Amino acid sequence: MLRITSVNVNGIRSAVKKGFFEWLHAHQADIVCLQEIKISEPDLTQELRQPLNYHGYFNHAEKKGYSGVGIYAKQAVECLSGMECDEFDREGRLIRADYPNLTVISAYLPSGSSSPERQEAKFRFLDKFGPWIDAMMTEHRETGREFIICGDWNIAHKEIDLKNWKGNLKNSGFTPEERAWMTHLFEQRGFVDVFRELNQEPDQYTWWSNRGQAWAKNVGWRIDYHIATPGIAAKARQVSIYKDERFSDHAPLTVDYEVSL
Repeated sequence: MLRITSVNVNGIRSAVKKGFFEWLHAHQADIVCLQEIKISEPDLTQELRQPLNYHGYFNHAEKKGYSGVGIYAKQAVECLSGMECDEFDREGRLIRADYPNLTVISAYLPSGSSSPERQEAKFRFLDKFGPWIDAMMTEHRETGREFIICGDWNIAHKEIDLKNWKGNLKNSGFTPEERAWMTHLFEQRGFVDVFRELNQEPDQYTWWSNRGQAWAKNVGWRIDYHIATPGIAAKARQVSIYKDERFSDHAPLTVDYEVSL
């Protein structure tokens, strides 16, 4: 069984101080996809580079204390960063680990909530990201290579995926355009929302605002995903959102796949 966890840590150093590595030791994921690590390469300590028995791989944002993604892998692997787009590659939004028959990607899509300009940037990212993942599906069909894109997509797809959907119909992360893009991803591009294949229950969220009592009242959004090619999606056996402890404003999302590397 291959266990893959995705988590937006909202600052890797902050998450570690809150017990993230202790949980990781007990959790025993084979691959951990990190988003929003918020650290520059020179600031990585040896503990952060190779915690426990993991090999660490990172794609840092140029801007200090901003964005950034990483992968912790028990098995050493070749990793590549970015999608050959200068505007967003500077923000450290993608890193991919290539195993013999499987590629696992940690992705942190832009949030558009801070300003109209950032929402426009988010749409530009989606315009570039679509063809990039189309190439993966083409490779999947031609060679059988499977792909799993883990991460914080900053989009809730359907009404079931956030508590207050009526109040967010015009807000970033739930606009008609973003939701249509996700629908196209699943229905035309052919990728699979792995969590929803195994869990169709309401009130399943991975992010909660720090405002008010969102966490206590479970007023959340499901914006973290495992999105996969159909072959490996069909081998998912168990999904879970870990909420017993809080390492950031996101919860770790784990899927167990009946495959071996």
